[in-house]
Amino acid sequence: MAVDRDHVLRNAAALLTRKSTATMDEVARAAGISRATLHRHFAGRDALVRALEALGIGECEAAVDAAQLDEGPASDAVRRLVREIEPAAGLLAFLYTENQLFEGAEQNEGWSRIDARIGALFRRGQQDGEFRIDLTPAWLTEALFGLLASAVWMLQSGKGAPKDFHHMTVGLLLGGALRHSAQPGEES
Repeated sequence: MAVDRDHVLRNAAALLTRKSTATMDEVARAAGISRATLHRHFAGRDALVRALEALGIGECEAAVDAAQLDEGPASDAVRRLVREIEPAAGLLAFLYTENQLFEGAEQNEGWSRIDARIGALFRRGQQDGEFRIDLTPAWLTEALFGLLASAVWMLQSGKGAPKDFHHMTVGLLLGGALRHSAQPGEES
């Protein structure tokens, strides 16, 4: 019987977003396959995490594309981005905790592409006078990913409702990023 790699990855992602310390045995059970079959496809946890990384990058890039970041006001584009990325947020939250993905020369260039596109959105918002200029686009990008992960973890712990994911994430990010009157270091 042929094993559907995408099915295995999606089941692994679903499990690991709920339980990041799951063993390979638990991943195999969640995918409905034997541990030996899992190991034929992924030599170990690192290979599985790297495959999940590729899946996460693909889903994140698709969300960025669907959000049409160059259209309309930047704050509206942020709202669309959070809405589009929400289905992949659990996987991204898991990947966010996998330090080996973000260290050294082996870092997947997909993360840099995503960061550049989202950073450009925040830069555009700053240039258009929408976003604070005392917060760098890189900081705002990391804040977005941190808030996405925090929202996922809050929902998984039962401390929040899924219907609040978008509102909580966008509200907190834009509440701190939107430019109001004079900012620190600026004259009124």
